[in-house]
Amino acid sequence: MNGTEAARAAGRVYIDKQSPKAYQALVATAEAVRAVAADAGLGRALIELVNLRVSQINGCAYCLDVHTRAALRAGETTQRLGVLAAWRDTEVFTAQERAALALAEATTKPADAALQEDAYAGARAVLSDDETSAVIWAAVTMNAFNRVSIMSKHPVRAVPRQ
Repeated sequence: MNGTEAARAAGRVYIDKQSPKAYQALVATAEAVRAVAADAGLGRALIELVNLRVSQINGCAYCLDVHTRAALRAGETTQRLGVLAAWRDTEVFTAQERAALALAEATTKPADAALQEDAYAGARAVLSDDETSAVIWAAVTMNAFNRVSIMSKHPVRAVPRQ
């Protein structure tokens, strides 16, 4: 049984496959956001940390799988990825990364006004306007991809050990 058949058996529609034009628009948005982040001077590894933290909060297994591998390709370490969920309790992230992670969390939990205000103030002290905008766009886009994968129940399959 392939992934689409498994989704149907579970009563799910892979909305990315069912509505490819909408999904391609989301992919195009993600590509534009990556370009905005690069133009703002934010490295791919930082954006992958944002993608992972948003996906952790949302509990999106598929996006966690995809972006863990992308973060490793971008030069992230297993130590930093392993402690990302508890980043506030570590000393392994820079001030810029901490500001971006806090802003990503606030973007993912917009109903928490106090979190949002604290994160935004902290980000403004460390990030430029362009960097702030890029991080928020990265979190917004990742939240959208999380919803696509969660609602579609995209599968995570084992990768052979190397």
